[in-house]
Amino acid sequence: MTDTVPTALPRVALVTGAGRRLGRAIALGLAEAGWDLALHYRHSEQDAIATRDAILALGRRAVLLQCDLADDAAVRLLAGRAIDALGSLTCIVNNASLFEYDSATDFSPALLGTHMAANVAAPLLLAQALHASTSAGGQAVVINLLDQKLYNLNPDFLSYTLSKAALHAATTMLAQALAPTVRVVGVAPGITMVSGEQSEAGFAQAHRATPLGRSSTPQDIADAVVYAAGARALTGTTLLVDGGQHLAPSMRDVMFLTEPGTDEPNNRSTESSIQKA
Repeated sequence: MTDTVPTALPRVALVTGAGRRLGRAIALGLAEAGWDLALHYRHSEQDAIATRDAILALGRRAVLLQCDLADDAAVRLLAGRAIDALGSLTCIVNNASLFEYDSATDFSPALLGTHMAANVAAPLLLAQALHASTSAGGQAVVINLLDQKLYNLNPDFLSYTLSKAALHAATTMLAQALAPTVRVVGVAPGITMVSGEQSEAGFAQAHRATPLGRSSTPQDIADAVVYAAGARALTGTTLLVDGGQHLAPSMRDVMFLTEPGTDEPNNRSTESSIQKA
């Protein structure tokens, strides 16, 4: 049977929240694998510049694209801006996420709506734009960063979790709707980096509390994204990269199990890569 998908696709990727933390690791991993990068950021311009310079030093092209992912009009233009700067786009990594604390007792529709706009609507609009820009006979890929807690639910970070559950469902539905032009893959990290009010000691304890004795590292997630970007038979599924954390059920977020005296974040929120990236 003849393979109708080109064997040498253009290697240009857009990574959201690419200036720092996990987004930076993913962008650098793709660059090391031969991809040129459009680096999205919102506020962290200096971090994004540093990431761009590191990619340029690897001999790849890189451009910076500032955008508020809660602004749907701006999001609709983002993929086109990447194409104008670097040429045909064949990969989008939806990494940036809003991650603010709430629970069932203080839930508000407003906070849920904010999470849904940034964590679900923006990735959907970017997938839509990638599909529209991919020529007949070509193929592109969307990679959605999810969370192992979708397979190991607890009630903490309620609105965030609901938004990631919606993105998880969208990963399957988009894979069905956009095939064969666009593949859609999820990557679900475990506890990977210190977040919010978590201490280094608490993070280390939580990171070890998995069946494999270690959860994911930024390099593990970058490696999974690079694999998903190039695995042409992969779509409509999620790679759990968490050291088996999803196999160990917990009634609370690990932050509250490893930080003595912590019941919930004092400031009601942890780091938001939408707000600070």
